[in-house]
Amino acid sequence: MCDACGCGDTTIVPVEVHARLLEHNDRGAAHNREHFRRHDLTAINLMGSPGAGKTALLEATARHLGGSRRLTALAGDLATERDAVRLRTAGIASSAITTGQTCHLDAEMVHRALHDGIWPGADYLFIENVGNLVCPAIYDLGQEANVVALSVTEGEDKPLKYPVMFRHADLVVLTKTDLLPVLDFDRRALEDALACVIPEPRLIALSARSGEGIDAWVAWLEGRRSVIAAAAS
Repeated sequence: MCDACGCGDTTIVPVEVHARLLEHNDRGAAHNREHFRRHDLTAINLMGSPGAGKTALLEATARHLGGSRRLTALAGDLATERDAVRLRTAGIASSAITTGQTCHLDAEMVHRALHDGIWPGADYLFIENVGNLVCPAIYDLGQEANVVALSVTEGEDKPLKYPVMFRHADLVVLTKTDLLPVLDFDRRALEDALACVIPEPRLIALSARSGEGIDAWVAWLEGRRSVIAAAAS
């Protein structure tokens, strides 16, 4: 249970208070978005369960791009800076946001973390949200796109169990596909589940370990960046 959002439990956080929290957050998100657009920084909110492969995806992205783009990241977790350290080792300028008991990032946390100065001159800012399939979807951070990482080990029914998370997704990345030979996983069932909650679902399957599918992921990122640049011109 998160002290900030109540995890949707209106007996813990009254609806009126929750609405005011979201209004305050949305103002902060709009401020962040102005910063990002002014500096031509494409911000991606990367969400998913603990162990879905979010950090590994970013490491693979850095390897694939080979320095052709400057990548930065904010790594959110309840405790430790382990993911931020991994990302820095991969060549991604990164800061950790440790949330304590809060199960998601919010716009103010992101804004404070920007003062670490990792992002000026960068092309992408990946906001690796706290591992959680519920609360992170509710909070706008100022991002240009929401990406949900879903590993093949989690099963095909997660979009049906956690529809709010997937309904807010601009892209779903199916991770750890190198494990498919040893799993009973039905991709068609996942696609059907996504179609129930997303009007026009977009799915990219990949393996951070083997590199298969990373080119499609990077192409999606570059396409998203191009659309944003065209809209700004």
